Amino acid sequence: MNPGHADLGHPSLGHVICGNAPQDRAPQDRAPQDRAPQDRAPQDRVPQERAPHDNAPHEDAPHEDAPHQTARHTNPLSPDPGVTAPPPSSSSPLPPSPPLRFGYGTNGLADLRLDDALSLLADLGYDGLGLTLDHMHLDPFAPDLATRTRRVAHRLDTLGLDVTVETGARYVLDPRRKHGPSLLDPDPDDRARRVGLLLRAVQIAGDLGAHAVHCFSGTVPPGTDTDTAWQRLADSLTPVLDTAATAGIPLAIEPEPGHLLATLADFHRLRRTLGDPASLGLTLDIGHCQCLEPLPPADCVRAAAPWLRHVQIEDMRRAVHEHLPFGAGEIDFPPVLAALAATGYRGLMVVELPRHSHAGPHYAELSLPFLRRAETTARGTHRAAPRPPSSLAPTAQPAARQRPPFRAALPSRPSPAVNPPVARPGEPSATPEGSAP
Repeated sequence: MNPGHADLGHPSLGHVICGNAPQDRAPQDRAPQDRAPQDRAPQDRVPQERAPHDNAPHEDAPHEDAPHQTARHTNPLSPDPGVTAPPPSSSSPLPPSPPLRFGYGTNGLADLRLDDALSLLADLGYDGLGLTLDHMHLDPFAPDLATRTRRVAHRLDTLGLDVTVETGARYVLDPRRKHGPSLLDPDPDDRARRVGLLLRAVQIAGDLGAHAVHCFSGTVPPGTDTDTAWQRLADSLTPVLDTAATAGIPLAIEPEPGHLLATLADFHRLRRTLGDPASLGLTLDIGHCQCLEPLPPADCVRAAAPWLRHVQIEDMRRAVHEHLPFGAGEIDFPPVLAALAATGYRGLMVVELPRHSHAGPHYAELSLPFLRRAETTARGTHRAAPRPPSSLAPTAQPAARQRPPFRAALPSRPSPAVNPPVARPGEPSATPEGSAP
C-alpha cells in the first residue's frame, strides 16, 4: 500500500493465480443442537434503503430499485417445500463449548494499509478477518500477486489470524460500475470477468489457508427475466464450484437484499438447481436476517446450520438495509450467538461495517468486547449491569429508553494497542470526508 509496506501494499489496478496447496480448514463436526433462547420476531415489512442520519454513512446496497426481491416467500427458511420452521427454543444456558471466533472485515478498514490492519486486529484480540480482495488490500490483478499472497499468508501465520476471502469490492472489476459486472450480466464476456475473479479468489484462498470464499449473485439487469437470471447464475457458478471442490474450499454465497439471491429460500433454490454440490455453502449475514427474513435471526441460524460456511455480523433494523454498529439497531445478539454456538460452527463471524471505514479502528476496538459480552450472556454465565447508552450508535438514544446489558456498548476507551487514541464518531478524524462533524 505504500513504500513502507511494499510487501502488502497497493500496486496498479489488476486478479492472478497462486499455487500452494490449500490448508485443511474443514469445519469440525457439529455439536448437538442445544436449543438457544429465541430472539424477538421482526415485523414483516419490505426493506427500504435508509438515508443517512447525523452524517452517519449508510451501507450501500448495490441497487435500491429492486423491491421485488423481498418478502416474497411464505417459508423461505425451509430447505424443501413443505418443511416447517424450527420450533421455538428454550432459554436454558448452553453447555460448555469452544469460544466463538470473531473477525473484522477489511472493507471496514479501507483507509489502513493491509499490514497495519492485520496488526490492529491481532492487537485487539480478533481471531481473524474477512479479507476483501481490492486495489488497496491484496489487489487480485496485481502482477506480483503470487509474491504478495505468500507474504500475506506468512503475516497471517505470524499473527495467528484466520481468514475468509471476500469478493465484494465495489470497483475492482469496473471503475464505473459498482459491483459490476455481475454473474447475471447479459454480456457473456462480462459474466466471464466476474467468474474469473471468483476463480482467482479460490486460488488465493488456497494459498492463504482460508476457510471459505464469499460471493453474491448480483442484481437482475434491466430487461432480464428472473428465469433467465437464475440460469445465468447457475451456469456462471458451475466452473467456480468445480475449482472450489478441487481446492477443498467452499464457495459461500451470500443472500443480499435487492439481489436475485436475496433470501435463504433463494439459496435453497440455487442449491437444488445445481444438484446440491458439496462445495456450495452459505454466507449468512445476521443483519440481513433481521432486515428481511420472516423468522428471527437466531432461527435463521438454526435453519441454515447444515450449509453454514461463513458468517457476517452487524446490527440492523427491520426492513432497512443499513449496516449499523452494535447497539444502534434492533438485533438481540445473545440468542443469535447461542444458536451459532449450538450448531458447532467453528468458522469466523466477521463484523461488516464497510460504510464506517472512516472510523474503522474505533469500531474495531469497540465491536469485539460487545460480542464477547453478548457471548457470555448467551452462555448464561454472567449478567452484566446496565451500562451507559451505546457510544457505537450514531445517534443518541432517548433518555427514557434503556437497552439491555447485551445491547449496550463499552465506553470508548483507547486500548494500549491503538496509538494514537481512536477518535469518537463526530470528531473530525472520525467523520466521513466532506461531511461536517
